[in-house]
Amino acid sequence: MTIIVFGSINIDLVATAPRLPLPGETLLGHNFFKVPGGKGANQAVAVARLGITTQIVGRVGAHSFGPELINSLQFAGVNTENVWVDETVSSGVAVIAVDDAGENQIIVIPGANGCVNQQDVERLSQILPGSHALLLQLEIPMSAVIAAAKSAHVAGVKVIVDPAPVEELPDEFYHLIDIITPNEVEAGQLVGFAVDGEESAKKAAQILLQRGVKCAIVKLGAKGVFCATSEESFFIPPFPVEAVDTTAAGDAFSGGLAAALAEGLTLHQAVVWGAAAGALAATKSGAQPSLPDRFIFDAFLNDKG
Repeated sequence: MTIIVFGSINIDLVATAPRLPLPGETLLGHNFFKVPGGKGANQAVAVARLGITTQIVGRVGAHSFGPELINSLQFAGVNTENVWVDETVSSGVAVIAVDDAGENQIIVIPGANGCVNQQDVERLSQILPGSHALLLQLEIPMSAVIAAAKSAHVAGVKVIVDPAPVEELPDEFYHLIDIITPNEVEAGQLVGFAVDGEESAKKAAQILLQRGVKCAIVKLGAKGVFCATSEESFFIPPFPVEAVDTTAAGDAFSGGLAAALAEGLTLHQAVVWGAAAGALAATKSGAQPSLPDRFIFDAFLNDKG
């Protein structure tokens, strides 16, 4: 089965420091490094490293890291035939600060990602038939995201949405979503109240279901994961790990979830896979470098299971 990702492709510029700076404050940091990122690219790499055939549709700039980003995706096993090289703009960039506890702050400059449009959706539509799922995020224009979801719906392909960076979602979009996977902050912003544990996650998930999604998965970080559909709901406890950098943990979750579903596992098993992949990603620095391969993933899951 093939998983298709429609989304952002960035270069990540990462600075590490003892703690995150306060407004107006200058800190001396530990380290700086540059790695491929972008939520779309991260999720594509996360799926591919777990052994699932993966394609990505998106844009990079002709200069400013573009060739480097494409080569990195290909090295990870992602099909990049539908990555458009945009001559008019630079590639997307994310500036990331990470503290000693593994927490982060991120500023994203969209670049080529902000130019994704109907032409890209049309290229996506050509490869959707026969695919198992389409992964979407919100680092590209909402109009393109909705059009992509509509195309997947027509093709009978499952739509999995990571609503980040979070923004208000149109009513029509909710009805196109098979699985939505906000973290606790994003869930709170979508439903209008704080989500900080299992009970509030359950309440938020029910609201998201009422809005039209078929399955709501609320990621609570070190507190676990809550999942609800119209037929079942369950809580998955966290995998205890020592967090180093949580930057791509949510993307790893999406990769694990999608890979499990592509292999025909149950929703419950898929959420466990997502949680395990997310936990593993938090133990290493950087976005794509932290994403586990299948050997490491299977060993971790067997040990913790």
